[in-house]
Amino acid sequence: MKEFKSLNDILDFAINEEAMAAEFYTALAAKMKHKQIKETFEQYAIEEMGHRAKLEAIKNGKGQTFSETMVADMKIADYLVEVDEEKTNITYQEALIIAMKKEKAAFRLYSDLAAATTDEVEKKLFLNLAQEEAKHKLRFEVEYDENILTEN
Repeated sequence: MKEFKSLNDILDFAINEEAMAAEFYTALAAKMKHKQIKETFEQYAIEEMGHRAKLEAIKNGKGQTFSETMVADMKIADYLVEVDEEKTNITYQEALIIAMKKEKAAFRLYSDLAAATTDEVEKKLFLNLAQEEAKHKLRFEVEYDENILTEN
């Protein structure tokens, strides 16, 4: 795991991760043929940029309150097969699988960072970020459950 020397190092890392997530969802949206699906992924890109803005505000001393509410995990992403992210003709099901796995990885990253730090401010920051990613994953899982699993 990357070592951080300060809260600013952590924030820089998290800001970069959120920017990469926004780029990922923007690229995924560009691969979608259906307008509604395309717009859904564009909305996720906007949300990731919102996370980035929150982190930048924290870094700039604007303060932040953190939610303590835990998010449910349907664990659907644990049972899905790998999908080629570079594929240009991607199905909605494949897009949801990729998105769930990305959000799960982000959740694990922030959870691991929270567990690795002894600083309470950093721990709270990482747990908040983990819960934000868990919310995204849950939304993708609900979408998958309602629109993919019910069709099969």
